[in-house]
Amino acid sequence: MFALFAVYAERKIAGFVQDRLGPMETGKYGLLQTIADILKLLQKELINPSATDKILFIVAPVIIFGAVFLGYTVLPWGPDFIPASTYTGLYFIMAVVSIDAIGILMAGWGSNNKYSLLGSIRAIAQMVSYEIPVGLSLIAAVMITQTLNLNEIALQQGILSATPIKFLGVWEVTDIGGILAWNIFQAPHLLVVYIIFFVATLAECNRAPFDIPEAESELIGGFHTEYGGIRFAFIFLAEYAMMFLVAMLGAVIFLGGWNTPLPNIGVLRLADWTTGIAWGIFWTLAKTLTLVGIQMWIRWTLPRFRADQLMSLCWKIMIPIAFACLAISGLWRILVMN
Repeated sequence: MFALFAVYAERKIAGFVQDRLGPMETGKYGLLQTIADILKLLQKELINPSATDKILFIVAPVIIFGAVFLGYTVLPWGPDFIPASTYTGLYFIMAVVSIDAIGILMAGWGSNNKYSLLGSIRAIAQMVSYEIPVGLSLIAAVMITQTLNLNEIALQQGILSATPIKFLGVWEVTDIGGILAWNIFQAPHLLVVYIIFFVATLAECNRAPFDIPEAESELIGGFHTEYGGIRFAFIFLAEYAMMFLVAMLGAVIFLGGWNTPLPNIGVLRLADWTTGIAWGIFWTLAKTLTLVGIQMWIRWTLPRFRADQLMSLCWKIMIPIAFACLAISGLWRILVMN
């Protein structure tokens, strides 16, 4: 359902950025265009080119989509509203989503197509490299929160967990809550960490300006060149599922999760009035969809990086900054929060 909405939204955002209308013919304002497209894909014949490695070719889309889809099992949508609340939720996401890279390699190799193979090699190099700044940024946040449980991380950033404020050298506990309780405000260096996380996850999703593995002008379609029908739909769904996953993960760890951005000010108990399961799901979706919108906006704004620029950004800029933020998190935990 999200993919149907997101594809339509991306086409409309692209149209707005490029001063055109986007889909307009199928349904009012083109609302049924994406549904028509998915119905077309479902009805297409499944074709196996004669030279492919048939097992790898068939299994790859399932692994790509399944790996991303499993990551949703530990994401909290609201207060105690989580499919699987586990103490190693963040570790589970990092582990299971990494399997996506294996599926992409299988798709490129199994297709027996030079464009697919080049696209998969680019994708693997990019994903393995950018997993490092993603991992370092998450460790920097975990050093502040002291837990891998995503439910607890969100809980620490809300009205249910009072916000400590240092006043005249003495820690005082308040119940202001709201946006001031988010991690990027409780430990301000985490704002830099979140920027690193956001940029690195764009590369993990193969989104522009890091869409080198799918560069149409060079590789036709990259690792999914030979795929059509429902198999292509699985790969396409995986990309949009990954966009939503990393946006929601960033919102949970850095931007308060399900917690309201509205603070308690005197008798105006705005945080208290906008807290609960229904409100929590609303705030989670609002933050996540806003971040997905920014990902789409970036796609139609920035030009594609060259491969050498991509790697230089990761290894020479983002990783050193992430290590510095890691050190700051340790000092912050020792000197400020203890």
